[in-house]
Amino acid sequence: MLLLAATAAFAPASPSAAAQPAMINADAWSAYKAKFLDATGRIIDNGNGNISHSEGQGYGMLLAYLSASPADFEQIWYFTRTELLLRDDGLAVWKWDPNVKPHVSDTNNATDGDILIAYALALAGTAWKRNDYILAASRMAQALLAKAVVRSAGRTLLMPGSEGFGAADRDDGPVVNPSYWIYEAMPVMAALAPSDAWKKLSDDGVALLKTMQFGPRKLPAEWVSLSGPPRPAEGFDAEFAYNALRIPLYLARGGITDKALLNHLKMGMSQNGIPATIDLTTGRPKTVLPDPGYRIVNDVVACVIDGTRLPLSALQFAPTLYYPSTLQLLGLAYIGEKHPECL
Repeated sequence: MLLLAATAAFAPASPSAAAQPAMINADAWSAYKAKFLDATGRIIDNGNGNISHSEGQGYGMLLAYLSASPADFEQIWYFTRTELLLRDDGLAVWKWDPNVKPHVSDTNNATDGDILIAYALALAGTAWKRNDYILAASRMAQALLAKAVVRSAGRTLLMPGSEGFGAADRDDGPVVNPSYWIYEAMPVMAALAPSDAWKKLSDDGVALLKTMQFGPRKLPAEWVSLSGPPRPAEGFDAEFAYNALRIPLYLARGGITDKALLNHLKMGMSQNGIPATIDLTTGRPKTVLPDPGYRIVNDVVACVIDGTRLPLSALQFAPTLYYPSTLQLLGLAYIGEKHPECL
């Protein structure tokens, strides 16, 4: 009951699923499901060889919750727990490939996927009075705290995976990915696995972002070495890449409305107002991304900074690729709940 009370602060108060307000409209969710959700409960990443991964399953569960769709949530959770929760430490394997057998060839976890799964379970469990969801969320949060949240050089860090990124694993370790910090989930994780480390993790994530200013555009890299002063990690392209594009959205959804930071990221990641992946060495755009799902990140920032209304293109949902389509629904849900004046 204590856990239910704690998580209730972060979920819409609703005595039943029917009473829960949907933050994503039924037509948009139906279109998303038709494009990316198969009958087994697998969220298909159609921009990445039709694989599935813990991130996608977590996003799918979160979107199903935001759509007030318990049956869809359970379908996605069933695949997640039977096909990905295979490790003995309570975390999920990160990748499931339909084109190879066995379908799981890499058993490392992806910490952002684990957080999304636990977060969605906690919200759904609280809203729909499903103690089994809350118990599963608590187990994952405790595993994350034990395996992925670490102290290093006075900072609390989120390891991208339990293996391969620490100081013992790499000469330039620890290596982090700043797009793995899902700020909105941190208070819920603290309710599930009580520790002051979650608040420190959130605070240090924002502080680190302000020091990760690489190249002419002063943007964070996708993979950052923290063995000394922050720098792009060895063996990875020095770029502000696809994962990094979601950082401003995560900040906004997490209630971190530091306008200077948000505007800095928005300006740095844009080419003529359109989001792009950026070569940090030269400052030149690598791929300009006009899909509304990418553009909504800038639209959300503009709303938060100065109340700019979302353009019609952001409001019209027509799913394309898994990743931008997911970002678009997360952006629309946030604006609808927190900034309806921008609609």
